[in-house]
Amino acid sequence: MKNRVLFNLIARRYGLWIAGILLVLITIWIVRWRRPESMDWQFIQAFGIRLPMRYGIHGIDVSRHNDRIDWARVRKMEAYGVRLQFVFIKATEGATLSDKHFKKNWREAKKSALRRGAYHFYHPTRDPLKQANNFIRNVDLSEGDFAPVVDFEVVNGQSDETIVNGLRVWLQTIEDHYQARPIIYTNGNLYRRYIKGNLDDYPLWIADYSASHLRSYNPDKLYLWQHNQSGLVQGIRGQVDFNVFVMDENRMSEICL
Repeated sequence: MKNRVLFNLIARRYGLWIAGILLVLITIWIVRWRRPESMDWQFIQAFGIRLPMRYGIHGIDVSRHNDRIDWARVRKMEAYGVRLQFVFIKATEGATLSDKHFKKNWREAKKSALRRGAYHFYHPTRDPLKQANNFIRNVDLSEGDFAPVVDFEVVNGQSDETIVNGLRVWLQTIEDHYQARPIIYTNGNLYRRYIKGNLDDYPLWIADYSASHLRSYNPDKLYLWQHNQSGLVQGIRGQVDFNVFVMDENRMSEICL
């Protein structure tokens, strides 16, 4: 109704042709500049979730909880022009544990031409140096792989100082060994309490399932966004974590060997 009234007012003053052109331009402006952020998302039935389509590089992360994976099917899957291009694979946890499917997943992901990365689940109650050495013993990285990732999502009742200092030891030890600055994976609450202001020099991978934008994080360090944990992928049983690379595509090399 409002559009019709606006059209009639313009038509009386400027004529029908000009009124039509102006109305089209006004509509384009409204759609482009006043559209809700939800329009940047698209529900992709094949993956079972909404994907933030403003980004072009999509990937997943997996662990032993995903059981045996058919990597050829994972790589071949495509829906609405979206194909998975990278994967992060759990390698180790704590000071002694290793993921029972890591070696096979690591090998098969490379055969499937997916860019791969390995992550360590960090326990603040364990010796950070022993945890770093556990990762080093189990993970050999090649050129093009993502830098190592520390998965920081539990505090186990430890003090802020213990957590920050322990993470710093792990990160520095890993960087010295691989000659690549590690990536920190965490959620918004832990980022604000422990990472921000303490470990700002490291690339960030944030898990945030509630936001359609990431303005509250450092735009110069935020590279990866885990936006959903309920995706579906051919070749993988059950639900899968979905991620996107949020920087310009030509900056991918900044977090790779």
